[in-house]
Amino acid sequence: MQMEVSNAMSDPILLKVHTEQTQGHETRRKLFDKLASDLDRPMITFFTSFRYPVAMADEDVQALEDLLRTLDLSKGIAIMISSPGGSGLAAERMINVLRSYSGTGEYWAIVPGKAKSAATMVCLGASRIFMGPASELGPVDPQIVFGDQVVPVHHVINSYKQLFEGARQTTGNIEPYLQQLANYDASMISLMETEQDLATDIAVRYLQNAGMLSGKTEQEIKDAIQVFLLPQHTKAHGRPIYHKEAKDCGLDVETVDTCSDRWNMIYELYIRSNQLVMQSVAKAIETARGSYFAAPPPA
Repeated sequence: MQMEVSNAMSDPILLKVHTEQTQGHETRRKLFDKLASDLDRPMITFFTSFRYPVAMADEDVQALEDLLRTLDLSKGIAIMISSPGGSGLAAERMINVLRSYSGTGEYWAIVPGKAKSAATMVCLGASRIFMGPASELGPVDPQIVFGDQVVPVHHVINSYKQLFEGARQTTGNIEPYLQQLANYDASMISLMETEQDLATDIAVRYLQNAGMLSGKTEQEIKDAIQVFLLPQHTKAHGRPIYHKEAKDCGLDVETVDTCSDRWNMIYELYIRSNQLVMQSVAKAIETARGSYFAAPPPA
C-alpha cells in the first residue's frame, strides 16, 4: 500500500506547545464559536483572578464595551463570569453596557465556577443565569477593611448601633460604652450605611427593571432575595449561594446537566480561562474575535 505524504506546512510544534502553556487566545476561540452556536447568541467572558489582589473596576467596563462593539448582538449576548467581585458601581455600569449593546435589551449570565459579590450583581441583572450543580453566587453586601481584616459593613454598623443604644439606655457606668464608641467614626458609619443601601438598590433595581423579578414591588424583591442582601442568612460573605437557593428566590436559573455537551463546552472554556488568570494575567475579557488582558499587580 502506497502512503501519501502531505507537503502542506504545519504549525511549529514549539509555538503550539507555548500557546497551550500560556493559554493563548487560540486555545479558546473554537469554544466561543461552538457555544455561540449552541446558545444562538454570541459570548463574552469576564474573568478576574482569585489569586492576585484585583477587583472589578470601571476600566473593565470600558474594555467590555470595546469588545462588544465588534460583535453582532442582534440575538442578544451571553457573558461567562468568574470573579471574587469589586466595585458595585462598576457592576451597575457593566449591566447597563450589556443591556444597551444587546439587540434584545437583555443578556444571559453563565456561572461555571464562582461569581461573588459585585460579580453576583452582574448575574442578577441578567434575564437568565446558567449554573452547574456546584456553581456559586454570593451575598452582595459590601465589605470594608477594618484593621487587618475584611469584614461586612453590616456587622460594623450593627455593632456601632448596639453600643450607642447601650450607652443611651444604661443607668450605670457609661464609660465602657464610650471607650468602645471612640473606636468608631460616625461619619464613616453613615458612609457605610450609604454603601449598604447602594448595593441593595442596584440588586433590586435591575431585578425589577426588565429583570428576572419584573412585576414585583421593591419590597417583594427585597423579601425574595434576602439571602443575597443580609449576611445573617449565609453567616459569611464568601459562603456559596447555589442554584437551588437562587431558584428559591424566584430567579430564572437553568441548571446545566454536567453530562451534556453544553456543560462540557462551558467547563472547558472555564478551565482554560481560569488557568489564564491564575498563571499569566490578572484579568481577561474575551470574545471569539479579541481579548483584553490586565497584567498582575507588582509583587
